[in-house]
Amino acid sequence: MFRRTFWFTSGVAAGVWATTKVNRKLKQLTPESLAAAAANKAVEAGHRLKDRAVGFALDVRANMAQREAELEDALGLHADPELPPARRHAAIENRNKPKSYVIDRTTHTHNRNEDH
Repeated sequence: MFRRTFWFTSGVAAGVWATTKVNRKLKQLTPESLAAAAANKAVEAGHRLKDRAVGFALDVRANMAQREAELEDALGLHADPELPPARRHAAIENRNKPKSYVIDRTTHTHNRNEDH
């Protein structure tokens, strides 16, 4: 009698366990779940790529500063410690452009909602 009860209980437990496992796997294979998993992996890959790009940019800046210091030493261009550091100027836009590149916003409206 105890053997039958033991095996019956073991069979029920194994059936519940297997049913639960199969249902979880089926939920993981639904289109919504697969799309969410793919989106999560894409976001993670984007974060890894961003971190690598930031690290690369920092390495480039550090090496650029080191190379500038080497060139200043080689050319004898040592800055006076009492003076403020030299300013870095942004690129100046080309003021010699022909007038054909200038767009007058008052006469050229580009409304995408207009019927053409």
